[in-house]
Amino acid sequence: MMKLDFTHFADPDLDEEFVEHLLRQEAPDRALHFGRLWAYYKNDLTPLGVGLVPAASDLDGLASSRPYYQAQEFGLPARITGRSHLGYGGTGVPQPALTRKEVVVENDIGWRIDTGVHFLAGEPVITESLARRPQDARRIEAALGAVWESSGGVSLVQEIALMGAVYGFVDLVIRVRPNSGDAAEVHPGSESGDPSSLSSSDTRAALRAGRVVSIEAIEAPRVLPVLDEHDYRRLRYWVQVFHRQANRLAPGASVLARLLGRGERRAAEVETIEILGPAWWQRYEDGRLAAEGPNPLGRVPVVHVQNFANPMHYEGTGEVEPLIPLQDELNTRLSDRANRVTFQSFKMYLGKGLEGFEDRSIAPGRMWATDNPEAQIEEFGGDAASPSEDAHIDQLRQAMDKTSGVTPLAAGLLRDQLGNLTSATALKVVLMGTLARLERKRVTYGAGLVEANRLVLDALDRFGILKTAPEDRATRLYWPDPLPENVTEQLRQAQAKRELGVPAETVLRELGYSPDAA
Repeated sequence: MMKLDFTHFADPDLDEEFVEHLLRQEAPDRALHFGRLWAYYKNDLTPLGVGLVPAASDLDGLASSRPYYQAQEFGLPARITGRSHLGYGGTGVPQPALTRKEVVVENDIGWRIDTGVHFLAGEPVITESLARRPQDARRIEAALGAVWESSGGVSLVQEIALMGAVYGFVDLVIRVRPNSGDAAEVHPGSESGDPSSLSSSDTRAALRAGRVVSIEAIEAPRVLPVLDEHDYRRLRYWVQVFHRQANRLAPGASVLARLLGRGERRAAEVETIEILGPAWWQRYEDGRLAAEGPNPLGRVPVVHVQNFANPMHYEGTGEVEPLIPLQDELNTRLSDRANRVTFQSFKMYLGKGLEGFEDRSIAPGRMWATDNPEAQIEEFGGDAASPSEDAHIDQLRQAMDKTSGVTPLAAGLLRDQLGNLTSATALKVVLMGTLARLERKRVTYGAGLVEANRLVLDALDRFGILKTAPEDRATRLYWPDPLPENVTEQLRQAQAKRELGVPAETVLRELGYSPDAA
């Protein structure tokens, strides 16, 4: 039995019973909800094992089954899958009165999410320090670059964009390991020289920054926020719970379990609970306190990033949940069409007055002879056009385009729209919805990344790795352009900006180059 002890947090408003309630009652429901969102995005395949396939006597069901189950089958009606689902249950409960039909699942959610992530973070995001002195800015940029690179670099930014799009939000935890590496304290401006170059001590400070501070993106199913009772936007404490796989086997099964064939051993799992507060932190493993200590940052080291704003809620608005009803309807109609095609795509023949007709197959050049003048062979079947069905499926795809804001053109599917791609302006008009959502994301994610940079610099300052003033910790982000580049036009615009007096460093960053390239 887990027993929490928050004495060292020194906060009478932090109640152990309330946090235990969150862990035991709220956490499972949140994990199921967010797990379903991830399942619709990934549409994982689950092999069908013993007890999950139709009964051997159900030959029709066996003929229509595949050796796997897809996650999005959860939303299909039982008349198609032959299984009923209650709540968030896994593969469902078989219904003896229903036969599994042809199941068709086309994951229209996954490619839309991936396209949005590619548009937002397909290339590295450039960070510019807004420090007052150029020398300080170069050192700060080097330190931040080392921290982000050691934390995953562009892959981390893509993970942030992906988890935010699927779950609606992502939390960034600033981890500090003060005993990692050795380096002397560095003060910006302590060494003179070329402001665009880094000294050896600056380089050492940047390398140590990457070892001491890291940024970790936490997926939504783990997160249990403790918010201010009077302001939902203020995070008082941050709790996460997850199961960590240990490098050892779980205890062996009993003799009875082995006799029943259930004695296979698996890797052990450790339930980990972490509580982060402004002054103290704790980590529990399997109900026991494993580690704790003071928080030197003086605030909860978490940056909360919403995908899109969701007023009055900690969770933001994701992009998977609004698409689930449309995805279910699309899969249902595709499965219905597959069943109709299965039964109507082949021709059948009815022979009348022909002896032995059932013993001879229909084939080219096949002839029958009979003395019955009324004998005949009737042909029926064959797939017939169904305009209403095709129109309904097409309307569903258009509805998903409008709901997601991501059209097939954004993913590279032209669909005879070459006439719309004659200029960059025309392409922007065609992709107006996608680009508008991209700009909204740049605002929310950009604010989160800038705040993470500020916390990283604060941590480096507190641990004496890179001393900075609070007013020098502001940064600016330069996002990559997702549209095809016209290099000639970009260079012409850059030259015009230089003639207007725009600093060369700013122009280089807009072009995607480091200021050192000047």
